[in-house]
Amino acid sequence: MVTDLPTNEVVVDLDDGGRWTSLVLGGREWLWSGPGLISGPRSDLTTYVDVGGLDECFPTVRGTPDHGGLWNQLWGSLDEDEDWDAVQYGEAVLLRRFNGGEPPVELDETGAIWVDYRLIAPAGYRFIWAAHALLDCAVGAKLDVPPDTVCRLYPQDGSDWVESSSWADLDLATYAPTDGTAVGAVLVDCPTASVVDGSTALTFSLSCPEQPVSTAVWRNLGGYPAEAPYRSLGVEPMLGRVFGLAEAGPGDAAVVPESGQLSWRLVVSAASVPSKE
Repeated sequence: MVTDLPTNEVVVDLDDGGRWTSLVLGGREWLWSGPGLISGPRSDLTTYVDVGGLDECFPTVRGTPDHGGLWNQLWGSLDEDEDWDAVQYGEAVLLRRFNGGEPPVELDETGAIWVDYRLIAPAGYRFIWAAHALLDCAVGAKLDVPPDTVCRLYPQDGSDWVESSSWADLDLATYAPTDGTAVGAVLVDCPTASVVDGSTALTFSLSCPEQPVSTAVWRNLGGYPAEAPYRSLGVEPMLGRVFGLAEAGPGDAAVVPESGQLSWRLVVSAASVPSKE
């Protein structure tokens, strides 16, 4: 674990897809660094490379383009409001603002950060968005969500998702030892999820009225990629109910209203967990 860190801080790299490179809450670093596949921004790449941190996936997570179309884009700011990071993808513009200012931002002592998003796009524009956070957790860390949460499970073999009426029945909540598996899941209509790692819990809460709000999970226990597998734990606040926009049925994707703008807020917080002893 990294030591001698500020209490609360978030750092992003606007040259590398707007990726969050550091999230320090409760005196510890939460974001996992990738397996050193490349160094520097991915702006000259056409195929997604996992480098860790948190990628902003839009307008899809899986499918085309893989992990969305923002990870290799340069972010900037709006001329009229430099507090907002901005990136354009086709006919859509996505804006993001951390706690009302530009990172790196040292945050207050409440143990939380908030991130506001605003999408400007034609009315009826359908999309999936996810804050694709890969976390640096120890073996045994647990994901805490309501046990009766509906789960859409994506098997490792790439076949279609299977729906279960109870997340608890799937035995996926623990970040277990390496066993060669890798599985994705969407916790349907689940706006809040916590990861308990040791004595600290990290909580993601997403709000966007009248839109589908879920939490995606990626538990890689050395099962991906086949040629050089590694471990990673993804917890991803999501607008939508599926990973891929192409597979989204009615109500499975977010939709821009007649105003041509849609706003949502992500809150990330950390808190101590009482000892079980």
